[in-house]
Amino acid sequence: MLTFGLIHEGKSPSDNRVALSPAQCKFINKTQPGVNVIVQKSASRCYSDNEYIHAQVPVVEDISKADVLLGIKEVPINSLIPNKTYLFFSHTKKLQPYNQKLIKTIVEKKITLIDYECLEHEDGKRIIGFGFFAGVVGAHNGIMAYGNKTGAYKLDRVNAGKSFNDLIHTYFGLKIPPIKIAVTGSGRVAHGILEIMNLLGIHEVEPEDYLSKTFSYPVYVHLKGRDLYTHKTNNNYNRDDFHQNPSSYNCVFKQYAAHTDILMNGIYWSKDIPRLFENEDLKHPDFKIKTIADITDDMYGSVPCNLGDSTIDDPVYGVDKLTLEKTAPYLPNSIDIMAVGNLPNELPRDASKYFGEQLIKHVLKDIIDGGSEMIERATIIKEGVLTENFQYMHQYVYGDAL
Repeated sequence: MLTFGLIHEGKSPSDNRVALSPAQCKFINKTQPGVNVIVQKSASRCYSDNEYIHAQVPVVEDISKADVLLGIKEVPINSLIPNKTYLFFSHTKKLQPYNQKLIKTIVEKKITLIDYECLEHEDGKRIIGFGFFAGVVGAHNGIMAYGNKTGAYKLDRVNAGKSFNDLIHTYFGLKIPPIKIAVTGSGRVAHGILEIMNLLGIHEVEPEDYLSKTFSYPVYVHLKGRDLYTHKTNNNYNRDDFHQNPSSYNCVFKQYAAHTDILMNGIYWSKDIPRLFENEDLKHPDFKIKTIADITDDMYGSVPCNLGDSTIDDPVYGVDKLTLEKTAPYLPNSIDIMAVGNLPNELPRDASKYFGEQLIKHVLKDIIDGGSEMIERATIIKEGVLTENFQYMHQYVYGDAL
């Protein structure tokens, strides 16, 4: 018998999402011979313990009988069980200093770590994640913040309702003024942003029209890699070359800043990739952007005026365009930043169900069958040893603390 265990989320602040809904656990238990799903008790999960019990899924205090443990956020060090296989978002692949102790403890306890973020198809496209709902919630918050700043309309918070369907109903009759919105990215986050653009009746226009025309209705432009980056020597864009040599490219986003009211940022960023703009650009009279929803949320990253995470309870802060200091939101000389790191928590049940569907469809069967190339590519630590695909992390994992 192979037992999967849903662990309770121990990271603070607590995350209320879960890898599998009660109905999905019941489906696995009924359709997969030799496989069992159990659930660790939790008072903060978006699905209650009673909902799992009603789905005939065992709810236990001690999860140590499970072979494979499924979480969402980083597992607290003192909660890690030796010699188990864990799946969660470890936030270690970029050598994040704040999680170095976590990865070292995983090694010491001879744990196998499969990171959701590293589950990819052969071409590098992510298989599983919460990005779609991050995009949905982030786009809503960005539109809400612009309304609060300008007074042009009023939009309630996402969590004023209980579901995505409730959110859709809040858009009925809402009239957005003729603003321009720049959407960046091409992954799940961007797809979530575009869902909100479509639900709000905001029309897509081509980049050249966005830059040269005015409109009597709200519009957005969808900017992907080829629209944002050009090679420093030949002015072309090649996706594969860009991902291998991002420092050889310039970012051309600044031309859009003079025509944009809201920036919805859903683009992947690492330290070698050019930023969309620099902080000094905020001081330029042509920098028109009033609101930035930095949904991918990299502090000082592609949006350099992201000064750190905001919270679900207080999602928007201001940045003074001259001093670059954090201020209250919605001030005349500030640019408003929405930078929440756990956006899908505002629609946790929808997001968890969506995540579980991907997990069942693409991942669990491979684990049940003993592994696959996809699982191997996503395994950072195997039985306490750093795997071949992640040898670039050797100093981070085995060296001194950063």
